[in-house]
Amino acid sequence: MSKSFLDQFAERLITWHEAEGRHGLPWQGKHDAYAVWVSEIMLQQTQVTTVLERYPRFMKRFPNVKKLAAANIDEVLAEWAGLGYYSRARNLHACAKQVVEDFDGHFPKDPLLLEQLKGIGRSTAGAIAAFAFEERAPILDANVKRILARLFAIEQPLQEKAVTDELWAIAERLLPKSSQSMPTYTQALMDFGATWCTARRPVCIGGQQKCPFEKNCQANLSDQVLLLPKKISKAKSPEFICSMVLLRQGDFVLLQKRPPKAIWGGLWSLPESDWISRTPVNQKISQNSSQVGASDLLKTVFRGQDVRLLVKRCSSLSHQQEIKHVFTHRRLWMRIWEAKLQEQYCFSDPTYQWVDLHKLGQYGLPQPIKLLLQGLSLARDVGTKS
Repeated sequence: MSKSFLDQFAERLITWHEAEGRHGLPWQGKHDAYAVWVSEIMLQQTQVTTVLERYPRFMKRFPNVKKLAAANIDEVLAEWAGLGYYSRARNLHACAKQVVEDFDGHFPKDPLLLEQLKGIGRSTAGAIAAFAFEERAPILDANVKRILARLFAIEQPLQEKAVTDELWAIAERLLPKSSQSMPTYTQALMDFGATWCTARRPVCIGGQQKCPFEKNCQANLSDQVLLLPKKISKAKSPEFICSMVLLRQGDFVLLQKRPPKAIWGGLWSLPESDWISRTPVNQKISQNSSQVGASDLLKTVFRGQDVRLLVKRCSSLSHQQEIKHVFTHRRLWMRIWEAKLQEQYCFSDPTYQWVDLHKLGQYGLPQPIKLLLQGLSLARDVGTKS
C-alpha cells in the first residue's frame, strides 16, 4: 500500500462520513467520557436500533458515574434487562465504582489507564479517549478488523496474535495527524464498517454507491471481498434441558437470585434444576408425562433445602409450557412446572424471594422469564377485572 494512500486515508474517510455517515445519534458530539463509555459498552454486541431506544432511558436513570456507582446492582441489572450479555452491566457498575474511588469520579484520558478499568479493553479505551478527549488512540472492533483485512488483503485468521498485532499497527498508522479530527474519524471508521463495508453485502458488490477506497482495496482488486476476513467454521452449539418451578401464591411468585458468575449472573429467575444435555434419551425422560411427582422435582430444584413441608403443600406440579432460549454459544429448553400455594413458603436461603408480579420492573430478570411472568401478571389483571 502506497505511503500517499496511508497518509490520505483518514481525510478521505472523514469526507465520506460528511456525506454518508450516521449523524445525530444521542451519544455523538459529546465530550462527556461517562456518556461515551455507556454508549460504547451498550453497542458491544447490541444493534444500534436497540441502543437508540435503551440508551436515553439508562442515562436518565443513571445520569452520571457517581449515580451509577451509588446504585444497587439489582437496579442496574433491572435497567439492563433485555439487552443481554449481563456481564456488561455488572462491569459497568464495578467500573463506575473504580472511577469514583480511584479517580474522584473523573475518567482518565490516558488509554492505558482506561484499559485498567473493569470491562474496558484496548479498543473501548481508544474509543473513549478519541471521542471524549480527542486523543490519537486507535480502535479495533469487529467492523474495523473487517475493513483493514479487506483493504490490506490479510488472509490469515484474525484471531492469530501476530495478525492482531499487525492490525493494531495498521490502525495506529492510519490515524489522522490532527487530534481534533479524532472524534469524527473514529465515528467514520465505525460507520463505514457498519453500513458500507459490511460482512455480507458491502457496497462494492452490486451496490448503488461507489466505495471511496475501491481502487486501493486489495481485496476488491483481487476479487476476494466476500472471502475476507477468513471465517473459522463454528462448532454446533450445545443444547441443554432444565426444569424450572413456578411457585405462585396470589400475586406473588418465588424467584431466586442467580450466582454472579453463572449464566444470567446476578439476575432473578425461577428456581431451576441442573442443566442436562438435550440428548434423545433425556428429551424422552423430560417429556414423559404431563405431571411429575412433586417430591422428586422439588428436591432436584431446591438443592440443599429442606422441602418436606413444601412437598406436602404441593402434592403435584403441573407442566405448563416449554420455552426455548438461544444464547450465543448454546441453546436451552426450559420446562416450566407450576404449583399454586395457599400461603408463602419461607426458605432459609436469602437468594430466594417472593416477588409481587406488579413489581417485576424492580428486578433484573432474564428476558424469557420476564416475558413469562409479565404474561402471568397481565392474565391475572384481566381475570380480576372480569
